[in-house]
Amino acid sequence: MMAASEVVRILALTTISFVVAMLGTPILTHFLYRYRLGKQIRQDPATPIYSSLHKAKEGTPTMGGILVWGVAFLLVVVFGLADLAWPGSVFAKLNFLSRSQTLLPLGALVLSALIGLGDDLLGIFRIGPKGGGLNMKHRLVLYTIVAAIVAWWFYAKLGRHVLHVPFAGNFDLDGWFIAFAAFIIVATAFSTNEADGLDGLAGGVMLIAYAALGAIAFRAGLYDLAAFSGVLIGGLLAFLWFNIHPARFFLGDTGAMSLGVTLGVMALLTNTALLLPLIFFIPFLESASVIAQVISKKFFGRKIFLSTPIHHHFEALGWPESKVTMRFWIVAGVMAVGGVIAVLVGR
Repeated sequence: MMAASEVVRILALTTISFVVAMLGTPILTHFLYRYRLGKQIRQDPATPIYSSLHKAKEGTPTMGGILVWGVAFLLVVVFGLADLAWPGSVFAKLNFLSRSQTLLPLGALVLSALIGLGDDLLGIFRIGPKGGGLNMKHRLVLYTIVAAIVAWWFYAKLGRHVLHVPFAGNFDLDGWFIAFAAFIIVATAFSTNEADGLDGLAGGVMLIAYAALGAIAFRAGLYDLAAFSGVLIGGLLAFLWFNIHPARFFLGDTGAMSLGVTLGVMALLTNTALLLPLIFFIPFLESASVIAQVISKKFFGRKIFLSTPIHHHFEALGWPESKVTMRFWIVAGVMAVGGVIAVLVGR
C-alpha cells in the first residue's frame, strides 16, 4: 500500500516539475535572448572539424540548465515550507527533502550549478584564458573540491564506507571511500560535459540515467531519492522540449556539470557506482574516446577518430546531428536497462 502511494507521489512530483519548467521556459529564454547570453564557438586551429560543424550554433543561449536545477530547488523550498506550515496536508506529503537521502544530492546540485553558472558567464563575456571562461585545470580543482566535500559528508555524516561490487558482494573501503567517491563524482561530471555537444544529446542520456537510478532507489526503499530523481526528470523533459534540434538553448556548464555531479552522488547513495559505465554509458564512451584520441596522438602520432568526443566523429562521417542523437539515446536506453538488471540480479 505504501509503495503504491509513493508511486503516486513520485509521478505527481515529476508532472509538477515538468509543468513548472514548461511555464518558466519563456521567462528564461526571454532573459537569455534579451541580454544575448549566447554560446561562443572557439575557432581553434587544433579542432577545425568541430569549429566548422558547430559555427551555426554560435549565439544560441546557454545556461538552460538553470531550468532543471532551479525548478528542483524551487519545489524543495515550496513543499518544505508547506510541510512546516500545514503538516499532514496534501502539499506537505509532496515534500521530498530528507537528511539521509536528498539533502546531500540537492546541496551538491546547487553548489556545482553555481560554479558552472559563473563559468558560463565568463565564457559568454570572453573572460579568462583564451576568452573562454575557466580553463580545464581551474575547473578540475573547483569540482574536485565539491566532490571532496560530498565524499567526506558520505563518510563522516552518513557513515558510508562500504562498496557493493555486483556479483561479488560488499567491501569495506574505510577511509579510502572518500577518495573513491570523489573520483566517481568528478568522472561523472566531466563525462556529462563531454556529452553536451549535440542538440538533445546530454539531456536525453541524463533523463535515461536518472530514470534508471530512480527505479533502483525506489526498489531499495529510498522513496525521497526516487522522488528527487522524478523532479529532475520532469525538468529535463521540459528542457528537452526546447533543446531538440534546432535547440532553443543549451544546458551550459551550470546544467551539465551540476547534473553530472548529482548523478554521481545518487549512484553512491544507491551503491551502484561501479555500474555507472552501464547506466550512464554514452557519457563514459564520450570520455573514453577523448582519452583514447589523446593517447594515440601523443604516443603514435595519429588520430583514431576524425574528431572527439565520439559524437563529432559520426558528424564528420556525414551523419545528421539528429540521427547521432537519437541513436545514442537508443544505445543509452538499452545499456541503462542492462545496468538495472545487473543491480537486481547482482544483489
